[in-house]
Amino acid sequence: MSEQYPVFGCEAHGESAMVEIGLALGESCAAGGVVFLLGDLGMGKTTMARGVLAAFGHQGRVKSPTYTLVEPYDTEKGMVYHFDLYRLGDPEELEYLGIRDYFDPAALCLIEWPARGKGALPAPDLEVSISLKDEGRCLQWQAKTARGAQMADHLAQRIELTGQG
Repeated sequence: MSEQYPVFGCEAHGESAMVEIGLALGESCAAGGVVFLLGDLGMGKTTMARGVLAAFGHQGRVKSPTYTLVEPYDTEKGMVYHFDLYRLGDPEELEYLGIRDYFDPAALCLIEWPARGKGALPAPDLEVSISLKDEGRCLQWQAKTARGAQMADHLAQRIELTGQG
């Protein structure tokens, strides 16, 4: 039986709050890993990814990789791959992309719409769910591995310290 990890959560109000939470997530994932970003269209997954990339030192534009499926970022702190699988027709398409090459243990892989790649993706270290709550967003995150537990705990501490929760 696999270990069950606690669920953490906070609220975010506005784009800047989502970027700040992304910064905290990026700091929590500095050693790499696989993070699933879950939520409907317009919930702020790419905005959060922008914060993560800023934490890795990326200063340029961050676009949603909806049409390219993956955007690589070679940052001062290591590789970050931002996947958006929304337009993926079949998980087998990921094999043609050479999907397995992206999952270097030292790289951070942020994956939006991971359910569309089911069977072709590795298990996540951390899942972050974003949903609507009044005028803002409700975020919940849960580790799925021991590596993810370190990420989740660090993120919870950072959120508490910055007052985002």
